[in-house]
Amino acid sequence: MASLPKSFWFTALFLLVCPSSLLADKLTITSAPSGATVELDGVAAGTTPLEKDFPGGYFHKTRTALGARLEHPVVARLSLPGYVTKELKLTEGPMNWISLNGRNRGEYWLFKSDHFHVDLQPIAETFTGVITANAADSKTEPQPELPPEEVVRLTKPAVVYLRGLEKSGSGFFVTDTGIIVTNAHLARGEQSLSAQLSTGQELQAKVVYVDADLDIALAKADVPSGKVSFPHLPLCDSTKVRQGEIVMAIGSPGDAMRFSATQGIVSAVVEFPNAGPGTWIQTDAPINPGNSGGPLLNLRAEVIGINTQKLTLKNVTGIGFALSASDLLTVLQRFYPKATKHAERTPTSALPMETLASAAEAEGFGTVVLNRPQGAEIWIDHAFVGNIPGKFKLSADKHLIVIKDHIHADWIRQITVLKDSEVTVNPEFP
Repeated sequence: MASLPKSFWFTALFLLVCPSSLLADKLTITSAPSGATVELDGVAAGTTPLEKDFPGGYFHKTRTALGARLEHPVVARLSLPGYVTKELKLTEGPMNWISLNGRNRGEYWLFKSDHFHVDLQPIAETFTGVITANAADSKTEPQPELPPEEVVRLTKPAVVYLRGLEKSGSGFFVTDTGIIVTNAHLARGEQSLSAQLSTGQELQAKVVYVDADLDIALAKADVPSGKVSFPHLPLCDSTKVRQGEIVMAIGSPGDAMRFSATQGIVSAVVEFPNAGPGTWIQTDAPINPGNSGGPLLNLRAEVIGINTQKLTLKNVTGIGFALSASDLLTVLQRFYPKATKHAERTPTSALPMETLASAAEAEGFGTVVLNRPQGAEIWIDHAFVGNIPGKFKLSADKHLIVIKDHIHADWIRQITVLKDSEVTVNPEFP
């Protein structure tokens, strides 16, 4: 009988002594289209289709002290010019590894699969609509300040309650096409989030961007059947934020009532590395877990920051932090290049809308007529145009109408003017 070669016995002995978790298994990451750059925990690993060897113990539970263990979560980041950068949480955990003698050997993570595939979304198809911003170089007169209750009434329809698999928080619309802003620490590792509107309506929102440095993420809500546009909020550059001005936070903190509002002042506006990169707005408006990702608003119903964190130290209260809207504008400008270049503000559809027809039909000019109340000031798109009665030729587009009679709170509406139409607007004051 022929004897077996020494190499056979060496291999057999190795398999008996060394567990399978020491042997390499392949992690495969693919994308459509291919050629996307892949970063694993911030380190470039190659381009798709990517194959990378890892110990078998990273894919299935180890059983011996010799087994290799993955001792941290792994996040993949795929980027391709012209497409939305995508983050994937590749692992599940942490789990505790208990040896046969009952000793706790520490935490470990496992890859959810050995093959991950990502369909990349074109930027042009995802980031549609227009960002409304009061930019740093704006020369226009600021909007009049509103009573706090009016700020809440106007802005709450644009705030959403977000839920992931393990986390929940807040967010808000910044375009009428469904782009939602929230914190990266809420969206990271999630493919989609459940978004509840203040009306109780539930939508699904795909996570379309998570910033690698700033605590900012963007999601895109699915457009419900029959809905033309979403209410959305205007942004205000941090250079226009004044220390001591009154601000409001809207969100869904903890197990408290959803879409609740709190009020405070701006305590400081400055870069604050202890909170993270970016410009931070410190406020004494109560901010709690669940407020994360929601808007911090001034009394002109503009977003000045994203509520992000609070200081939790013994005997310390009333210190919350919002990442400034300037940082958000920097992120949005990657997808909306003109977002911070226009000095003029476009109106916000978070205000009550009198939509006369689809904006898709808007071309040419139409006419707006105002007959009452007699003598009241008429402001159109932030410019004073005269007193009531008045008749105005306006481009076929959305326009912001503000009526001031200096007795009641300002009457504010956004209307859509259609080509060759004539619209009569008759404000009603309480």
